[in-house]
Amino acid sequence: MPESNQSRSWIDILSELVEVFFKSTRQRKGGRSWHQHVVPYENGWAVRREGNKRITSKHRLQDTAINKAKRLARKYKADVIIHRQDGTIRDRINYD
Repeated sequence: MPESNQSRSWIDILSELVEVFFKSTRQRKGGRSWHQHVVPYENGWAVRREGNKRITSKHRLQDTAINKAKRLARKYKADVIIHRQDGTIRDRINYD
């Protein structure tokens, strides 16, 4: 009986380590996170993944950009960082 408890604890530990590993690689592949920024762009708003120079999508309204960023953040268990027109951060929503 003690052997099965000990084996089970090693299995639990191993599965936890595997889960942590895959979660960290999914969120930080290539050293970048999946956090989505809603930023002012030209005459509207854009969604940009943290660490990217290129935008993911552009939108006329900030609400539309926020909704797109939320969908992506939910998918990758990341954050949405919403900026004001002057570039300062207005809000942060966590989907971890």
